[in-house]
Amino acid sequence: MCLTLSHVTKRYDDHTVLDAVGFNVAAGERVALLGHNGAGKSTLMKIILGLIASDGGSISVLGTEPGSHDARTHTAYLPENASFHPALTGLEQLGYYLRLRGESPKQATFLLDRVGLGPAAKRRIGTYSKGMRQRVGLAQALIGQPKLLILDEPTSGLDPVSRREFYVILDELAAQGTAILLSSHALTEVEARTDRIVILSSGVMVANDTLANLRRRASLPIRLQISAQNGKADEVARKLSGQRSNGVMVDLVCNSQEKLARLGDISALGSLVDDVDVIPPSLEDIYSHFSKRGNA
Repeated sequence: MCLTLSHVTKRYDDHTVLDAVGFNVAAGERVALLGHNGAGKSTLMKIILGLIASDGGSISVLGTEPGSHDARTHTAYLPENASFHPALTGLEQLGYYLRLRGESPKQATFLLDRVGLGPAAKRRIGTYSKGMRQRVGLAQALIGQPKLLILDEPTSGLDPVSRREFYVILDELAAQGTAILLSSHALTEVEARTDRIVILSSGVMVANDTLANLRRRASLPIRLQISAQNGKADEVARKLSGQRSNGVMVDLVCNSQEKLARLGDISALGSLVDDVDVIPPSLEDIYSHFSKRGNA
């Protein structure tokens, strides 16, 4: 395992910020760390990075202690608001960081190209947008081919195209064996681009599983959206005891155990039905479900 946490606890005075949190991140795995503001995500990341100490439990970062030389050498971090010297160009700033890491500054051009900043490499960072500065931060995080990548709201300030390109880079890193721990409030983009979900609620880990397994455990309603033949929506709705939504659409709601039987009912209608979409609970639904359980 690249990252192993067991019963990690952190307290400030009489307030418990993290309460016996434990999970693993394997090589090549993309894990999303979710939670409301104040849930303990940033504190946990600081502990993993060795910036602050935990009050209990154990942590192994690439087989060593957080903050050790080996852990720092092979771990990269991208904060939510990356900050750089405004008078330096992107090329100069990245070259500086490469020299600090004992790497050739000639790699700066390649890294900036990889994050889509090649055309702006010789512009001063003071002229960059927030999204462009965030991409400089990602380029910096890629120095040295990290084995563990810690990302705190990494797509903040990025436009939709840049967000998609960002996740393509993460997919490539994971395919090469990099372990990725990513904190984000953008649940819709995380839903399709991570392997496992960890949810914190008031410092307590309330979920740690794949999205598919969390859906099964939550047992939230599934929506079946049926497209009926023209003029047949009322008949389809009546036969299925469904709700006509608009035009030719009919909506059904069922639980996961009923899904196959209800699909059979729909199939039995034959030519009355043009198509059917199965809409499972979204990650937002799952997150809300487990967060409420944690606060109960």
